[in-house]
Parts: sequence; structure tokens; C-alpha cells
Amino acid sequence: MVNGASLALAGANVVMQLSRRPVGRAVAESTVHSGSLAHHPVKRTRTTLSYVMVALYGTDEERRELRRQVTAQHRAVRAAPGAPVTYRATDPELQLWVAACMYDGVRDALDLLYGPVGAQFADEVYRQCARFATTLQVPIEAWPRDREAFDEYWREALTRLEVDDVTTRYLLDLIDLRFLPSALARVMGPAHRFLTTGFLAPTFRDLLGLEWDAARQRRFERVVRVGAAVAVRLPRPVREFPWNWCLYDARRRLRRGRPLV
Repeated sequence: MVNGASLALAGANVVMQLSRRPVGRAVAESTVHSGSLAHHPVKRTRTTLSYVMVALYGTDEERRELRRQVTAQHRAVRAAPGAPVTYRATDPELQLWVAACMYDGVRDALDLLYGPVGAQFADEVYRQCARFATTLQVPIEAWPRDREAFDEYWREALTRLEVDDVTTRYLLDLIDLRFLPSALARVMGPAHRFLTTGFLAPTFRDLLGLEWDAARQRRFERVVRVGAAVAVRLPRPVREFPWNWCLYDARRRLRRGRPLV
């Protein structure tokens, strides 16, 4: 189920994750600059993709080491005393939301690239995606027991979306790629905004005041349809890039004792 075209959904998925105000504030206000998108965009992207691949396809030992490293980083991310928004990056409830968004992105990518899948395969994917949560600090008992329970959790979780000026500004900068050098942001930003907004559900668009209309939707659907048709026909090593490289690189780092995060 790995396909490089699924990266088109990545921006929207990050926006979803950060649309819970404590999560958004934790990322926007984090002083752990070694993992910051603004300070190290290439490293941050590599780390995120490596997390997905090791969580899904890594061995138990690889996932334990990844979990240990992520936990060590997250312990340093917490709200200052007296801050208006309280958070800590090791909060299992907030991490469950992040993992749920990642699973939602996987099922959206499958629908986009391959169309509806059978119930048995969908169940297998759901069980495997529980690793997004358990490779963080979420106990397996907290992961909804099946897809029906997940849908119930998701509906309730959507009622708790909230952004403020700090998180809105951070997310809009992310959507417009303002963390990149200005010349790159000017060239790539409009396309990234278009795709990110298109992949977001109306609930998230409305939260950030992102403009969308029927004409944009038609253009978006044409782009997605053509892109998906091309992506699934590429030779396997090509269509799986850069996911395949990220798993290879993560395993190489583990063998050499180098950090993943």
C-alpha cells in the first residue's frame, strides 16, 4: 500500500493533526529546534516519513527503539508554567488524535489510488495502523477496537477541533510553504496550497478560513484522477519512492547507532 503519490496528502494530514489547539501549540511553540520544520525542513520530513515506515513495517525491536527516541524528544515539549494553553507532547489522548489522523490519511490514500477495498483488507490495514499509536505512548487498549469504533471516535473527535491566532498562523505558513527559502515558497506554495486545501474535509477548511468552490473542486478532481492513474502504473521502485528509501535509511541509521529523530 506504499505509493509516493500519497505524499500529496501529507500537508493536509499535518493540518488535521495540528487542528487540535494543544497539538498545534505544542508544535508551534516547541523549543526543540532539532526537529523543527522551520529550522530543519529536510530532516523533519525525513523523520516523519521514517516514523510512518518503521511504525508500519519495522520489526518489534525497530519500533521499540523508535518509540524510545520519540519519547525522549517529546518529554521536552510541554507548555510553560502558566501558559494559556496547556499541553505535553507525551499526552496519550493527544497522541491518539495524531495517530488517528495518520490512519485517516492511509485510508484516504488507498481510496485515491486504488478505489474502494474489501472489508477484509480494510480490517488488516486498520489493525496495522494501530502501530501509529502504540509506537508513540498510546496503549493498545486506547486504540478503537475496530473500524466501526474508530468512526465513532472520529466523529466525536471532530467536535473538539480548535485553532487560535498562533496555530492558525503556523498552519497557514505551512500550507504556503513559508518555512522554505522565499524563492521556493513563491514557486511551490500555490500548488501546495491548492492540493492541501483540496484534500482537507470542509470542516478543516472552514476552521482555517480556506477558500474553496465548485470550480476549484472540479480542477482538483481532474488533477487527482490523472495523478493517481499515472502513479499506480509506475515501476514498483519508482512508485514507492521516497517511502522505500526512508525505510532503508532508517534501518541503516539503527544499525549504525545513529538517531532516527
